This record gives sequence, structure tokens and C-alpha cells, in this order.
Amino acid sequence: MRLWPRSLTFRVIAFSTIWAILAQVVVFTLITTLYRQASERGFDSLLSAHLFNLIGSVGISDNGVLTGAPDLGDLRFAEPQSGWYWAVEPASSGITGGLRSSSMTGAIPSPSPTEVPFNTEFQRSYFADGLAGERLAVFESEFVLDTRNRVARFRVMGNESELEQEIGAFQRRLLIYLSLFGLGMIAINAAAILYGLQPLRRVRNALAMVREGTAHRLDGRFPAEIEPLANETNALIENNRRIVERSRTQVGNLAHSLKTPLAVLLNEGRALGGTKGRLITEQAASMQQQVEHYLQRARVAAQRDSVVYRTPVKPLVERLARVIGKLNPNMKLSVALPEDEIIFAGEREDLEEMLGNLLENAMKWGKGRVAISVAPLPEVEGEPDVFEIAIEDDGPGIPEDKAREALKRGRRLDESKPGTGLGLAIVTDLVNEYGGRLRLERGALGGLKAVVQLRSIE
Repeated sequence: MRLWPRSLTFRVIAFSTIWAILAQVVVFTLITTLYRQASERGFDSLLSAHLFNLIGSVGISDNGVLTGAPDLGDLRFAEPQSGWYWAVEPASSGITGGLRSSSMTGAIPSPSPTEVPFNTEFQRSYFADGLAGERLAVFESEFVLDTRNRVARFRVMGNESELEQEIGAFQRRLLIYLSLFGLGMIAINAAAILYGLQPLRRVRNALAMVREGTAHRLDGRFPAEIEPLANETNALIENNRRIVERSRTQVGNLAHSLKTPLAVLLNEGRALGGTKGRLITEQAASMQQQVEHYLQRARVAAQRDSVVYRTPVKPLVERLARVIGKLNPNMKLSVALPEDEIIFAGEREDLEEMLGNLLENAMKWGKGRVAISVAPLPEVEGEPDVFEIAIEDDGPGIPEDKAREALKRGRRLDESKPGTGLGLAIVTDLVNEYGGRLRLERGALGGLKAVVQLRSIE
């Protein structure tokens, strides 16, 4: 099972997106942690300052009554049940009374020193439940008020819930801002990656043009990282073209070298006459046809996997139909062509060879009507485009059990007509070399219908 898609673009964008998300999570965690620490330190410092201010604002009278009118400079201490309170209570004998803020409308219990002990400076801090259900942070200190060592307990209480709400609001705002920033960063990264990989798409498009035959090399300026690849590809294309040309030259040389000896044998056979002369002539003619057939196959095989050629189908079919129609004026020839042009992924001579042989067979065996139709086949995802050429006649046709035998080289099912029996075999070999299909069946006209399926390109 493949865990990663094969797309390089997807991999890079996915990796950068994952990294961006992890970075945003780390940044969010770091900032919120630092903000919480700073907020808690500020909150504690504020309560500590209020506590010292409260201690400095309270005294004791001669008769032991707590006196003072503390003003801590925060209106929340005057708002009932605001969550911000202060209180001064006796902590030793000889002191009476007590003071509390206007906001403190009820009693807030204090834990015993055994539960929360004082430090060396007679201070302690703890959390308690407030009058309105809020969570309070309490700073408490015991302080000696006079020379008689009379001690009072001072408490300043702050709304810890407000602090948590402020921190939560900050986290939500930060999350929104970081999310927007992260989405923008991911979009910019994706755009930069797509732009950075654009030269690879240009190389792919250029290679497609070379494969389709509309270009002969990769042209254009490429980045320094891709230029060596383009240069090597151009060198490979040029080397492949040289191999093809060399093969064609060798095929042509072989054809010319065999042409004269075979012609001599044919002439000598005709001149000799008699049984031996006819035998020599027939065998020489058979050799000539076989040589031409295999030279044709060699030429097609030499260029099959190389640069793809482009051959418009409609003009070629129309021209062949005109020529065949003039050579067979007694036959009624109908042609059905599609509106859009179809481009055959191969050489014009090969398509002419295939259609010419099939048309000659149709004209030879048809009684009076021959039909040609060309049509593209429905596209199949992941498969190359294919078109179909059907040639049918109103002749006797070929039985299904003999259709395969008719495609064998040199086989003739009816000796009453002239021919060598190589036509359908040549068509079969050419179709196979191009990766196509040839099918023989009964046509709508009553005779043979030869259907050829070949690959097309845009």
C-alpha cells in the first residue's frame, strides 16, 4: 500500500502544510504560556501591592479598635460581590472590631495555619470560593500594629476567574490570528511551490509535443537545476533520431541491393519459359513480396517507439477514396467521415498501406457497393485515444471460422481472383506494430467488414 501519492507537488505542499501547522501549534503554545505566566505574575504583584497598601492604611486605637479607611484605588472593591475584596481582622488578643471592603457582603472563610502555613515573613497565599461562585486568589499577611505586639490579619482577594477569562479571550484571539496567518502562509507556500515546479510542467509539455510530433526538441530556457535534464533529453532525442535514420538508410540500401538480383531472376524465369521458367518466376516474385513485406515491418518497428508522427486521417481517406473510385468506376463507394479531424499516431505511408490493401480487397470481392467509415471511439480514462476505420462490401464475405485463417500470410481462400494472399497479412502486421486491432466480421451490406482500430493523438 502506497502511503504517499506519486505527485511531487502534493508531497511538497503536504509537507510544508504539516510543518506550518506544527509551527503554528508550537507558536500558539509558547505565546499562551508566556502570556499566562506574565498575567499571573502581574496579578500576584497587583494583589501584593494592594496588600501592602491595605496594611499601611489601617491602624489601631488606644482602646484596641481597628481603625482606618483604606482606599486601594480600584472601584471593584466598592462593587458588591465583584470578586475583589479586602478584610482586616484581629489575629491576637487585645484587638476588637474589623474592617472590610464594600464589595464583601458576606464572610469568606480562611484556612487554618496548619492547612496553609505562613512563610517566614508571616505571609501566605491560597485559593478560595467567592461570594458569587467565582474563584478567588487570596493574599494574606499577619502584621504587628503597635508596640504592645497586637497583631491583625490582612487579606486581599482578587477574582482569579476574571484572569482566566482574560487569558481565555487572549487565546481565542491569538488562535484566530494565527489561523488566518497560517492559512495565508500555506496558500503562499502552495503558490510558491506551484510556481517553482512550473518549469517541470514546461518540460512535460515540451516532451508531449515531441512525442506527438509537433516539436523535435525541448526548446526554451529552463532553470539551472532543470537545464541539464533538458539537455540530456535533447541529446537522447537526437541520438534516437539518428538511430531511426540509420535504420531507414540500411533498409533502403538492403532494398536496392536485392532489387536488381530479384529483377534478374524474374527476367530469366520469363525468358526461360516452360515449367522451370514459371517456377523460377513464381519463387522470385514470392521472394520479392516477402522482402518488401519484411522491409516494411523493419521500417515500422524502427520508428514505433521513437518520435510519434502525425497523419491527418480525413484527407488521406478522401484521397484514397477518389483514387480507388476512379480505378473502379462500376463500384458505388460511400464515405462517412467525422466532423472533427482525427490524427493518426503514425506515418502516412503505413496508413495508406493498410487502407489501400483493405480497399483493394473490398473492390475485388464486392458486387457493387463498398462503404468506408471513420469515427473516434469513446475515451477511456487512463487509456490512449483510439479511432476506428471500417471498410465493408456487399460481396460473399468470409465465414467466422475462416476469418483467422484469411489473415495468415500467403493464404488465399478463393483462387478464382488474382492475388498473392499477402494483403491482409501485411495489414495485420502493420496494425500489430502500431499496437492496434484488426477485426473481420459480417457487415451491414452483407459482405466482409474489416474494422481497424488505431491510436490517435490530439
